[in-house]
Amino acid sequence: MTKPSHALLLALILPLSFTSGATTHAADYRPVNSPPPEPIREFRGAWMATVHNIDWPSRPGLSPSQQRAELVTQFDLAAATGLNAIILQIRPEGDALYASKIEPWSYWLTGQMGKGPSDGYDPLAFAVVEAHRRGLELHAWFNPFRARATQSVSASSSHLSKSHPDWLMPISGSQSWTDPGKRAVQDRAIAVMVDVARRYDVDGIHIDDYFYPYPKKVGSKMVQQFDDSKTYASYREKGGNLTVGDWRRAEMNGFIQRTYAAIKKTKPWVKFGVSPFGIWRPGSPRGIEADLDSYEHISADSRTWLREGWVDYLSPQLYWRIDDKPHSFASLTGWWSEQNVKGRHLWPGIASSRIMSDEDSGRPATETTRQIDVTRKSAPNRYGAGHLHWSFKAIVQDRGGLRAQLKSAYRINALPPASPWIAPPKAPPAPQCAVTDQGGRATLNFGKPQAGARWRLIQVRPQPGGDWFTLRLVDGGAPGMALPDAPAEIAIRNVGFAGQLSAPVGFAR
Repeated sequence: MTKPSHALLLALILPLSFTSGATTHAADYRPVNSPPPEPIREFRGAWMATVHNIDWPSRPGLSPSQQRAELVTQFDLAAATGLNAIILQIRPEGDALYASKIEPWSYWLTGQMGKGPSDGYDPLAFAVVEAHRRGLELHAWFNPFRARATQSVSASSSHLSKSHPDWLMPISGSQSWTDPGKRAVQDRAIAVMVDVARRYDVDGIHIDDYFYPYPKKVGSKMVQQFDDSKTYASYREKGGNLTVGDWRRAEMNGFIQRTYAAIKKTKPWVKFGVSPFGIWRPGSPRGIEADLDSYEHISADSRTWLREGWVDYLSPQLYWRIDDKPHSFASLTGWWSEQNVKGRHLWPGIASSRIMSDEDSGRPATETTRQIDVTRKSAPNRYGAGHLHWSFKAIVQDRGGLRAQLKSAYRINALPPASPWIAPPKAPPAPQCAVTDQGGRATLNFGKPQAGARWRLIQVRPQPGGDWFTLRLVDGGAPGMALPDAPAEIAIRNVGFAGQLSAPVGFAR
């Protein structure tokens, strides 16, 4: 199959602005009823961590213009590589990398907690616009319970560690943690997630694997590093009769349920995703080994969340190799697929950052593409495959030649899978579009935004009777776009907020 030119792909990343007058058809482009094939569906995402400046920004205290330039460069690379989603960390430690009336500005952004960008820009609002311009979904990533990632910098007076010291629980090490068993702590975490879902045009709300703090291995045992005995005692005094482990899991189950319900009440189409530790329990499936029992040690009953449909997608962090039998990526992916009785999205996390790393010095980039193949084979066709890369830095650094491997794996562009359970299945209206040929370049004018159209999907057939190609998504609010040449046929579809496709509108030379 012949691939579209690199110039054509790049031209589709950024829509152009048009005047409202460019609405007539040129003589050599005419409307046709020639439906293109259904697009490939796959979620191709990457985590972009801000804590400790892992991915962005490169250091605290960059000027706003430097921050924006870095983010645009990374989004350009994401789109050029073939990704269609970014998971951007915006609340790493009870702070905010966005304009919030609830929590202080993040140290990792400006170099001082509580101090906002000097020019008043909102990084999340900027990120949403720039991601959507490039056909990238933007999911806002929250750490619900970590209060401080380090004690080496000062917390602002408005940080929850100062305003609500009673929310903290004793914990060993340099981090601090809010008590997940306290309802006020859960309510705060849900409030900030709902606030973002309400005020920003994000495509998803995402939380990771930090529930109760991870234990520390001492000798052959995993030792708890926190003390929530007072909270548990209060629960017992009020008549509770669960064991401490069952009580903690019940608290986390309730938190996940309430978060899902609150997001759906605010914006039903915003996806809710969780990325738990990749092994639910040692021995699941048979032969899988782990020192950590996430069900017991961090009270994360992630299998129940998937089975009950309390998430729109689950991204278990399967950071081991396929051939690592005690922790096999393939075995774990298969096991998680078997647990997915509600048919939610299962998009495993892949440890691309371990390529040629200190953690796994001999790990080749081909391990990532082999794992992508595993996710594709295990996905139900009707929902679509998907995966996330930890983290985007591996692509920036081109670990072991990763970019070339991904461009091969992503040689056909993909539309994120539809989520029929989160919105009515009604398709959006067909696009209102005009196509003109301006000096050998096809230009598309979309006119005004259409209700129910989150994206516009562009497909082209370069030569008469040849193959069709799915090109990048265009934001539903974009007025138009230009191609560097004039393909034989062009088809445009609207994509609804839950991924539903409209009927196509076609044009031919």
